[in-house]
Amino acid sequence: MRFRPTTGRRTRVTGIMTAGVLALSTVLYGAGAVDAADDGPGAAAPAAPTLTFANSDSQALYGTAYQAALTNVLKTNTITWDPAVYDKSGLMDTGVGILRAGGGYPQPWTRDASVNSWNAASLLDPALARNTLWSAVDKDASGKLQIQQDDQQWDQVIWVTAAWNQYLVTGDTSFLRDAYQTAADTLAIREHASTAGYNSTYGLFTGASFFNDGIAGYPAPPADATESVSTGSMPWPGVATGMFLSTNEVYYAAYTNAASMAARLHRPAKEVAAYRHKAAALKQAINQHFWNKKTGSYNYMLLADGTTGAYQEGTGLAFAVLFGIASPAQAKSVVAHATEMTWGMPDTYPNWTRYSDDQPGRHNAIVWPVVQGLWARALAQQGAQQGFASETARLAELADSNSGFWEIYNGHTGVVDGGYQRLGDDVKFHWGSQPDQTWSATAYLNMIDSGLFGLSFSDNGVSFAPTLPAGWGDATLSGLHYRDATLTVALHGAGATIRSFTVDGRRVPGHSLPASLKGRHTVDITLTGAVVGDRDKDGVRDSADRCPDLPGTSALRGCPAPDHIEAEDALNTGGVKTNVNHTGYSGRAFVDGLWAQGAASSFTLHRATSAAGTGSLTLRYANANGDARTMTLSVDGKAVRQVSFPKVSDSWDDWGTVTFDDIPVSGTAPVVTVSYGAGDNGSINLDWAEFHATSG
Repeated sequence: MRFRPTTGRRTRVTGIMTAGVLALSTVLYGAGAVDAADDGPGAAAPAAPTLTFANSDSQALYGTAYQAALTNVLKTNTITWDPAVYDKSGLMDTGVGILRAGGGYPQPWTRDASVNSWNAASLLDPALARNTLWSAVDKDASGKLQIQQDDQQWDQVIWVTAAWNQYLVTGDTSFLRDAYQTAADTLAIREHASTAGYNSTYGLFTGASFFNDGIAGYPAPPADATESVSTGSMPWPGVATGMFLSTNEVYYAAYTNAASMAARLHRPAKEVAAYRHKAAALKQAINQHFWNKKTGSYNYMLLADGTTGAYQEGTGLAFAVLFGIASPAQAKSVVAHATEMTWGMPDTYPNWTRYSDDQPGRHNAIVWPVVQGLWARALAQQGAQQGFASETARLAELADSNSGFWEIYNGHTGVVDGGYQRLGDDVKFHWGSQPDQTWSATAYLNMIDSGLFGLSFSDNGVSFAPTLPAGWGDATLSGLHYRDATLTVALHGAGATIRSFTVDGRRVPGHSLPASLKGRHTVDITLTGAVVGDRDKDGVRDSADRCPDLPGTSALRGCPAPDHIEAEDALNTGGVKTNVNHTGYSGRAFVDGLWAQGAASSFTLHRATSAAGTGSLTLRYANANGDARTMTLSVDGKAVRQVSFPKVSDSWDDWGTVTFDDIPVSGTAPVVTVSYGAGDNGSINLDWAEFHATSG
């Protein structure tokens, strides 16, 4: 959920961040083939990097999602802002925009500002990230900087880790000085707070789970069967006084990063030591009170009365690995015992008794991409190549099939779904899932840059520890800006072990580049050690599979056959998305949203030959309008003709089929698109497509 804070300014409700190792030498993110935001204020942002794969099917799946993520961040969600509302710190640049949280959430919000800067903006556009971070900072009556003190105070210290990351990427010591003051003042406030403060009995911080500001994220207790107290989590006494895994991990990261800030600014040694001592004590308390030897993983919660909860919290497990709270043995055990749903790592798991697979909670047994991004990064760090590949493929598919990055998806079906949670007198209110979510997009950039390319930033430079899954093919990130350098990073082979690392053709030890590097450089990394497997379980080994994360046939080198393609598996753009609010569809969903010009569904037709030929295309659709509807049929971007969809009935639960003959195709993967073009009237739903070759 996200709540607008009572302060009238920003904050929100879920988060994604990570740090990497105990030293939290943060990783960063890049992006792919879109111009800088053209409706934001000030000078143009740096040109975004471009992601390309040698495998055309990887390009279609991962490259398309990468492009969508860049558009989301640099165009859709970079906005102008009102200095009277946002520049309470006096540190913002009026010539630079800020990142909003996304569709339905017009503000940055503390958690989103931190997550999105950390995941993408600090590398993509440092000035944008800096402004976004300062938009969440106030000054108190004495002029001290502090993270805004609003009604979601329990997780605000994630800002500290994002700010340290901003420094590592940019080397901006002026920013660091102000950021350190903000961190120190805010940590002092939280340590002495009466609400969401420090519990000396357990040595842990109290207050809601980092991600779960809605009561749907909690079992009973501390909730109850009807969620009778509040939709939000903090009004519940058991939540406000409870201790939760992810929140304490965020505090651990904040202390660790505050110590790093102090050391870099040459603060007194006792000041640095004090933060390190607090971090060490908190790490010990987390492992003492949350580690569960029986489950081989971390518990989700510890209530003030000593009640524990051996439930799974996605962000909590990811943070334990990424922040180095878990020992190597514990981290391995966490990965081995984690439960993922069909479409990714859930927020919390399993279903609380008041929810079910049919009615999942808004924060329970449901998939938020922001959690997926964290978990994928943890998997890559642990060398779990297959798990990393699968989690990344899931989010790419979710974005590609739903016109971009939404807020929440059903964990079993992958359908856009906001889940259930009380609202007012409605005990089981079905919430919406918002489109164009910035931290969903930056989660994907996270997967690519810190997972695939293995970028990790320190005070001394950038290092590389890539994970290139078998079957993805060579991958290249071009035009990556890092401080005063512009990099092209090319991955060859497959696996996570670096066999060769060269810069401009010369071998370089250490797999890293110095922060002082200037100009344009090419980094070539050859990898080995790919895991042998069959991720999509179609009988074709990943290394020989053109589509290793999509079930297919050996006749098409592991890619899906064109004789039946569900519309929910197509590339859907322009507002087209999955839905299940009508009956009679096949597969896991149908798609709607073909209601305005620019809406389109594109079906890749894998073929065993590249020769030119023709075929017939059959589409199953619903049309309950009063007349026939028209769409434009194209092949590989070239319009073939306008096609008509006769009325089926007066009910959107009824479906019909229509066949179009003489469709020209060529190449091994032509793309047939049905779109709402100029002169069309659209407004149909699609269920599936079938293509049958008649020649070629």
